[in-house]
Amino acid sequence: MATPPPVPSEDEIRTYFEKCSNWGRWGPDDNAGTVNLITGETRRHAASLVKTGRAVSLSRQWNTRGGPGNWNPAQHFVRTGEDFAVDYLGILFHGYATTHIDALCHIFWEGRGWNGKPASDVTSNGAKFGAVDAWADTGLTTRGVLIDIPRFRGEPFVTLDRPVRGWELVEAAKQQGVEPRPGDAVLIYSGREKFYAAHPEMAPGAPPSPGVHADVCLELKQHDAALLGWDCLDARPSGYELFENPPKAGGPVHVFAIVYMGLPLLDNALLEPLADACAEEGRWEFLLTINTLNVRGGTGSPVNPVAIF
Repeated sequence: MATPPPVPSEDEIRTYFEKCSNWGRWGPDDNAGTVNLITGETRRHAASLVKTGRAVSLSRQWNTRGGPGNWNPAQHFVRTGEDFAVDYLGILFHGYATTHIDALCHIFWEGRGWNGKPASDVTSNGAKFGAVDAWADTGLTTRGVLIDIPRFRGEPFVTLDRPVRGWELVEAAKQQGVEPRPGDAVLIYSGREKFYAAHPEMAPGAPPSPGVHADVCLELKQHDAALLGWDCLDARPSGYELFENPPKAGGPVHVFAIVYMGLPLLDNALLEPLADACAEEGRWEFLLTINTLNVRGGTGSPVNPVAIF
């Protein structure tokens, strides 16, 4: 295993606002962000990865029971008659319970969102920039790459004292025989289910929580990733005063990825079944399909991503 580089200092982290920025890359009024990197050729290559047809869902079931980690439970009611049944669904999907996509209007930094647009452009009537409907025609269909950090470390799960680092993405990919490509959906498996089974006194989203370090953003930017998916989110606390005083929504990865890179986040992905499937198939790349709801001005969407081998 490579010698880990030093953890970036507070001053180094502040340089990420410029180093990670894609502002203006696809024009001043772009709403799609790094999804622009998913081209027709990218999709054709991803489709060529389908060999056996095995499919694995990355979605958690909607949880209608409130409790630790699910402070805004989903609503599901069924009305029946003599010859029909209909559903009512209601959900506040952001948070730590529901598998969802964060659109580029979801997070702000110092009053600005993706491409420098003012946060005031997002109102109760919806967003005027970076909304989820920017992906309605294309969806997010591309090559998915799972980075199995517990497998790389030889441990069951990521721990509080060792968040997932950027260098680990590189070394784990090499170990798995996967070479990063522009337009990839990078999925970071941290062993969320096993961690919380071992720590029943803790809840997803309640600090401290295991997860991903801010320096993964430089690797994702360097390799032109189109999307980041993860089971554990930002490691909290982040270790940086900039993001902790006061605490910022989502954490540094959310800020650098969404606001500056224009990189959508697949939050709360259920990755343990996928990690098992990758090990059984002996490969960590696959076709990944994610189709968002076509919500005008929406800040994201609940989704059911499917990996196909």
